[in-house]
Amino acid sequence: MENLKFTHLHVHTEYSLLDGLARVKDIIKRAKELDMDSLAITDHGSMFGVIEFYKEAKKQGIKPIIGCEVYVAPRTRFDREPKIDDERYHLVLLAENNEGYRNLVKIVSRSYVEGFYYKPRVDKDLLKEYSKGLIATSACMSGVVARRLMKHGYEDAKDVALEYRDIFGEGNFFLEIQHNTLPEQQPVNEQLIKMSKETGIGLVITNDVHYTYEDDYKSHDILLCIQTAKTVDDENRMRMDKNDFYLKSKQEVYEKFKHVYEAMENTYKIAERCNVEFEFNVTKMPKFDVPEGYKPHEYLNMLCEKGLAERYKDITEDLKARMEYELGIINQMEFVDYFLIVWDFIRYAKEKDIAVGPGRGSGAGSIVAYVLKITNVDPIKYGLIFERFLNPERISMPDFDIDFCYERRGEVIEYVIEKYGKERVAQIITFGTMSARSVIRDVGRALNMAYSEVDMIAKMIPFEIKITIDKALEVNSQLKGFYDNDEKIKYLIDMARKLEGIPRHSSTHAAGVVIADRPIDEYIPLSMNDDMPVTQFTMGTVEELGLLKMDFLGLRTLTVIQNAISQIKYNYGKVIDLDTLPLEDEKVFKIISDGNTQGVFQLESKGMTSFMKDLKPDCIEDIIAGVSLYRPGPMDFIPKYIRGKKTPKEIEYQIDELEPILKSTYGCIVYQEQVMQIVRQLAGYSLGRSDLVRRAMGKKKMDVMIKEKQVFLYGDKESGIEGCVARGIPEHLAEVIFNEMIDFANYAFNKSHAACYAVIAYQTAYLKTYYPAEFMAATMTSVMDSLDKVGEYIYDSKKIGISILPPDINEGYSKFSVSNGNIRYALSAIKNVGTAVIEDVVKERKINGVFKSMTDFLERMVKYNINKRCVESLIKAGAFDSLEGKRSQYLTVYEKLLEAIHQKDRKNIIGQIDMFALNGEDTAEVKEELPKMEEFNKKIFLNMEKEVLGIYVSGHPLEGYMEIINKYTTTTTSELNQKDEHTEEYIKHDGEMVTIVGIVSKKTIKTTKNYKQMAFVEIEDLYGIVELIVFPNLYDEYMRDIQVDDIIIVQGRLTIKEDEGVKIICNKIKPIEDLMQDERTRRKIVISVQDMNDKEVFDKIKGILNLYQGDVEVNIHTKNDDKIRTAKMKVALEDEMIEKLEELLGEENVKVI
Repeated sequence: MENLKFTHLHVHTEYSLLDGLARVKDIIKRAKELDMDSLAITDHGSMFGVIEFYKEAKKQGIKPIIGCEVYVAPRTRFDREPKIDDERYHLVLLAENNEGYRNLVKIVSRSYVEGFYYKPRVDKDLLKEYSKGLIATSACMSGVVARRLMKHGYEDAKDVALEYRDIFGEGNFFLEIQHNTLPEQQPVNEQLIKMSKETGIGLVITNDVHYTYEDDYKSHDILLCIQTAKTVDDENRMRMDKNDFYLKSKQEVYEKFKHVYEAMENTYKIAERCNVEFEFNVTKMPKFDVPEGYKPHEYLNMLCEKGLAERYKDITEDLKARMEYELGIINQMEFVDYFLIVWDFIRYAKEKDIAVGPGRGSGAGSIVAYVLKITNVDPIKYGLIFERFLNPERISMPDFDIDFCYERRGEVIEYVIEKYGKERVAQIITFGTMSARSVIRDVGRALNMAYSEVDMIAKMIPFEIKITIDKALEVNSQLKGFYDNDEKIKYLIDMARKLEGIPRHSSTHAAGVVIADRPIDEYIPLSMNDDMPVTQFTMGTVEELGLLKMDFLGLRTLTVIQNAISQIKYNYGKVIDLDTLPLEDEKVFKIISDGNTQGVFQLESKGMTSFMKDLKPDCIEDIIAGVSLYRPGPMDFIPKYIRGKKTPKEIEYQIDELEPILKSTYGCIVYQEQVMQIVRQLAGYSLGRSDLVRRAMGKKKMDVMIKEKQVFLYGDKESGIEGCVARGIPEHLAEVIFNEMIDFANYAFNKSHAACYAVIAYQTAYLKTYYPAEFMAATMTSVMDSLDKVGEYIYDSKKIGISILPPDINEGYSKFSVSNGNIRYALSAIKNVGTAVIEDVVKERKINGVFKSMTDFLERMVKYNINKRCVESLIKAGAFDSLEGKRSQYLTVYEKLLEAIHQKDRKNIIGQIDMFALNGEDTAEVKEELPKMEEFNKKIFLNMEKEVLGIYVSGHPLEGYMEIINKYTTTTTSELNQKDEHTEEYIKHDGEMVTIVGIVSKKTIKTTKNYKQMAFVEIEDLYGIVELIVFPNLYDEYMRDIQVDDIIIVQGRLTIKEDEGVKIICNKIKPIEDLMQDERTRRKIVISVQDMNDKEVFDKIKGILNLYQGDVEVNIHTKNDDKIRTAKMKVALEDEMIEKLEELLGEENVKVI
């Protein structure tokens, strides 16, 4: 039959997460190929992909039909009783017009906000409330009618169908029939056709599309396995039988349903009825309420004039002109309310003592932002450009990214919610997609392939941003070889390619917040995450729809700074104002130059520390440049930058005009702003046009760059640009400069952003220079949830002369604190001791004074319900060490003391003090009688600390082995664990051979499929923990006799995965004592005496040596003739023996070589 009319109205795209495989572009393209002129999107429960679908459909000439397959609760959307409310029914909703779209948004939003129970659910009341402008269909076999038909019979299902017809209105509800191989489908179809004839409810044919092409069936099946964490071999798993759920042609649909052709035509009629249009790039700016008597721009001007006077002592005409120019642009572009909104919530944060960063991004280029105290970096001083932020020649929303203390960022968002209304504020969704490496692993698991095989293939994918499997096959010949020659690997890669790049999960954007002028769900649908509304559209889409997006970022370093400043004030009464801090302190630059940068913002990684030591920065400009250069790409220019700083006379500029622009960066183009300055100064570009050039170069827009090169060289009369040649610059030099700019611009950094972060780097370095204990204590507090990082900072603190004191009930707090210049370990970091308990301890201490004894502590804290486990952990951590008793004594008596105190309190509650029989019985105070016993030895002390603190504090078992560790090891856990923060830098070390020493903290034995034993072992050094993998071939030889607490030296190969961290596959393992013994046999003791005649001295030497016989050679050096003789006796190299010899002969006469 010719001219068939049909539209697919039930389609799941990739945004039916881990359920739909139809990529938006592909399915629209396929619809076009099949001569269809319209297509619907009806993802499960959400509208994530609606705008992408709409834009792509319009682009390809297909009419987009906006819809959603919602979940209907069996009772109401508010009911959540297990078993009764677990079931849910499907219903397809299509927006007939813009009112219908708005109602669909309301329904879907409230399904999340009010109805979420395993899935977002609606109910009939909600559908009735927002039914206008919607067309509904009964969906699939899980639909509202089909499910009732199968469970309760025809009449009951018919009643349901009539009810939905009444909800949506005559002609707006349709019964859906489909063709597939599900055994129940055909009988259900027959009953629905009958129902249609009896009720007059129209029929539609759909195909419940989940993938684009018929041969996508297998890859879709794998996707379902990934969703359900099953393998394709599992019989008992969710699957969609056969390959029926693809985008079928009109002819294929007709062949199965020619007997009900009107149902096909109905789909087309519905498509003709559905007409939704979106409005893009029309700003919906919320209004800021200004005080009475002001207009918004007047109020902004007043705030700026006031701020200008506060920021600058000498207000020059240039400053006034710059501010007035910016205010004019802001007003012209209608962003006055935007600046007032940002000013207001930053003002609030500062008033509430919530740390705010000096700025980030291009916003620091605005003097208006600076005088409003939105930013704290002077754009005039650092030559920052306003047009980099707000360009009158490129209309786009301004974008302030603001850093707040990460612990209190939520308070600022709460303020915004309170001010503008909770219905007008939401956070923004983001999607995690299946990247090239991760999809190989996901598919490999679903195919039940061997881990080692999948891991090998995944690691052949280069770790590059935006790498694809296809690109990896091009650049890695080994991977291509496996693909061409191994059918199993080929199948793995082919299936992975089909899934690569599709969304895997949704989450909340780390910073994005939307503020609207009306309730957000009047514009876009919402979901929920952690009880906070989240947009169903991503950040880019939200901005395209004209909604105001702000970035509220939580920056850990600001919390560190704030905590450090609070401790400084508490300890010394000093108020530190970092915002007014001069940035020229030589001592601060010295610690950076010396590499003392642990904890210093942006400068503490191994590579950056090395760069700073080479650079020897002596001004803030060097730090700004350092932040900009230490990235992939521009790192190649670091040697040139350092060379220029050390030998400035050797710097050459093609033309003199470049010197003032590039002098601060020693002849290198480091910043995007420098590109803008070059085209302005050399060719006469406007600031706005120079920003467009900068963007084109950065994004490698070749067509724009070819055009701009001609303008740069020869000018453009229409734009008022003279060009280099007209300004007297030789053509060949102008061409060289432009080409160099293209090379550099691809890597050049935003100076405004770098300047802001350099300021934070300087501030943290300042605190470490002058208040190292307070700074390091605050830094440790900020990483309390990462024992590896705490361990690193403890080690660094010890290196700079700060002792780490154990927790203390009389001096400690929930956070790390400072006591007499040393750091007191945080009480709340003790296992079984929560923050709430410590807050009670501190409160009690503040009210009633310090605790005088264990009994005093227990009697006063029992009212706070302190328990035995908590007390035991406090003892083991050393929190009672400052009292008179020993840990061994307290661990012996604490349970009896606590029980006696509880018993006394129980009697007091009952009222046992009989006023008629006050004979003193049971009313005596609980006495603390500590048994006479020795204190635990050092090893037990350390093990107890490790047990309850997770790390060693007062010492470390490895401290006695540092000489041998420094001699033999090639890495530490600190270096290995930086991979978690710098994956791109460290992934290249995958497969590298390393040697490391550590104490065994955990040993897990596994049995392989071949019934052989292997082990997963965790070892710990001074900085943290790393996992070892010991395969069966090495287990028996090396690992069987090694136990927890043994110290071992390990040689092995790094295995680094972005989703699992760093591990070491072992090649060799040796107890440290064996290595020490090897060392001893290679060493000698040299004893110096005056001559060989002093028998008394020699007898004493011999007597000492006899006590320590072993296999280390002893040499006697006689000073009178300067000869060395080898003694017949060999000894064991023991510290005690060396001490005795030194006591007899003097330290200078006993040497171990």
